[in-house]
Order: sequence, then C-alpha cells, then structure tokens
Amino acid sequence: MNRTDRLYAIVEELRASAPRRRTARELARRYEVSVRTIERDIAALQQAGVPIYADVGRRGGYTIDKAMTLPPLNFTPAEAVAVAVALGRFEGAPFAEASRSALAKIVGAMPERDAAAARELAGRVRLMRRADAEPARIPPPIEQAVLARRVLRIRYEDRDGVTTEREVEPIVVTGGPFGWYLIGWCRLREDTRVFRLDRIRHAVLTGLPAPARRYEDSVSDLPGHLALVPAL
Repeated sequence: MNRTDRLYAIVEELRASAPRRRTARELARRYEVSVRTIERDIAALQQAGVPIYADVGRRGGYTIDKAMTLPPLNFTPAEAVAVAVALGRFEGAPFAEASRSALAKIVGAMPERDAAAARELAGRVRLMRRADAEPARIPPPIEQAVLARRVLRIRYEDRDGVTTEREVEPIVVTGGPFGWYLIGWCRLREDTRVFRLDRIRHAVLTGLPAPARRYEDSVSDLPGHLALVPAL
C-alpha cells in the first residue's frame, strides 16, 4: 500500500471506529508499518485540516470528528460527465464559480484512470449555443444576498425604461429558457416582485438581514411556470 492509499485508509479506519480511539500501535499493526510512520501520517493529515484528535495516556489514541468529515465519493466517468453536462447546460447560472470548483474537486478525487476516461467521454459530448451569444453573468452581490439572506439595494430598469432604486429581500433565483430572475419582497412596493437579472443595472449587498420567506407563500399570484421545483 502506497502512502496516499494509507492516508485515505487511516481516515476511513478512524471514521469507522469513532468515537472509539485507535492507538498508533494498532494502526501500525493494521497497515504493516512502524509506529513512527503512523505518527508522521497522522501529523500530515492534521496539517491538511483533517479533524483528528490525539489523547495521551494509557487509554489514549487517535479519533476523528465524524461530523466534520465525509466518506469518499466514488464517481464513475459517466457520472462525472453527467455533472459537467448539467453545469454546462446552465452556463451563467447562479454560483457558476462554485459549480466549476465543485466539478474540479470531483475530477480531482477520481482515480487517474477514471478521470482520463471521463475526459475522453466528455470529448464525445457537445453543448450547442449561438457563437455570438455571451452567457449571462449573475452579479456576485445577488448570489451573496441569496446565500446569506441579506437585503439587496438595486437599481432596476423596467420594460418601459423607467429606473427605480429599491431594497429587495431575496426569496429565490429562478431561471429557464428566457433568462434568470430574482423573486423577492420589494420594500418599495411592499409586495412580491419578479426582477429580470439583466435589467438590474446595479446591486449592492447591505448588512441588513432578510426575513425568511417561504417561496410557496410569496408567489401564489405569479404565473405557474415560475413555480419551479428546487434542484436538490
């Protein structure tokens, strides 16, 4: 067993036995290495941010915080490409940067042979869009407002070209073939409003908390095609 495989195995062994402890001697015997090697491995994992804790004494040993770790996820090449296709299909969607980071983590965690197979398979898939079409970019303040439940201050231009300044409590961001929209409680109109993101000329995140509002309670009078089911 090489060192990388052993590091993963140690984490999984500690996860499986938590909250019970495993001593360095027990781990050394299991992985057929020296106690000193296990101690170096544990130190490397701790430096990498793995929440492994050590207790000294006769009943001491190593344990891991299961709530702060996840078991490894094994994606097949087809699953990885399916995620890439789903993300690429909605280019310009909210949290686009986070989605690219997530995909990179998925591919980075795959065995090299599977990652290579996923890249080869992805080369046989094409997503079509107009060559002159620029994907929409959702302003970061809007993403942050939805994520942190904060009030947005926006400058909005309606279909008639009239511009207004508003404070909006975000409820959801929704999208489809006609673009992306912010649905929120407009403090200016004191009612739920739907804002096309490409008509928001300026957006600033305020420090004001936005009250939690249920989508179903807020949009009952909006067209049915906007009542989209969450992705998760």
